[in-house]
Amino acid sequence: MTTALRSSSRPALAAHVRLAFDRSRDQYVLLGPESVLVLNPPGASILDLCDGHRTVADIAANLRGRYDRVADEEVTGFLDRLVRKRYVEVGDD
Repeated sequence: MTTALRSSSRPALAAHVRLAFDRSRDQYVLLGPESVLVLNPPGASILDLCDGHRTVADIAANLRGRYDRVADEEVTGFLDRLVRKRYVEVGDD
């Protein structure tokens, strides 16, 4: 796995984190060792699509079908922040 994020990168959740719905918060969260990251709906949608098979470009295109305004740069920036925190890993073909 590399850390450089490109439109052809295939992001996946790192093995030590998981996406879960927190009923008490009524929101999705990203659970890591000794950490909880509360997600907004677009963030949860992005991470739900991070399966290691879809590219960043595929994820952005999928989100454009769900939300009015989706900028590729915002999707890339969100994922890049999570890559730097080691919540997300990226692979390239």
